[in-house]
Amino acid sequence: MKFLIVIILILVVGALLAFTIFKDRSSKMIEPKKSIFTLSFTDLEGGKHTIEEFKGTPILFVNTASECGFTPQYEELQKLHDDYQGKVTIIGFPCNQFGGQEPGTASDIGAFCQKNYGVTFLMAEKIDVKGAKQHPIYKWLCSKAENGKLDSSVKWNFQKYLLDAEGRLIDVFYSTTSPLSEKITSHL
Repeated sequence: MKFLIVIILILVVGALLAFTIFKDRSSKMIEPKKSIFTLSFTDLEGGKHTIEEFKGTPILFVNTASECGFTPQYEELQKLHDDYQGKVTIIGFPCNQFGGQEPGTASDIGAFCQKNYGVTFLMAEKIDVKGAKQHPIYKWLCSKAENGKLDSSVKWNFQKYLLDAEGRLIDVFYSTTSPLSEKITSHL
């Protein structure tokens, strides 16, 4: 009987330790080592923006492409923008680094997004999200040395990075995660 009690105690303690070690990384709020609010970008029309303009609401960064299997997520991103207006800022960053699926010019991209998906959320100019010419915003998003939370690399189009209202990285969501997923909306 004592042996059984010892085994049960070992299992319970082991389970508690495993839970502590492997609990959801998105529950940890870590102050970034460098503020994202110092960074800036240019939108599709050539307008200049600083991330600080959006301080006070969560920000969802998404690298986008017009000729990708995930392109219909533009519709979900627009619905998120409409349904959570004032509660989240969505910024799309067109990128041509994955299968050449965003070959268009700024005007081509803007026209495509508007005509096919009615996009009204903010769209940035086309950028690199990885490699030697990686945009500084994506360098921050992908680098624990800057964001203070985790290292990640952009795997494909429509990968999402969610920040809280104070500019702390909440989590990274891969292309297969719908913008309307509770994984994202629960933070808004």
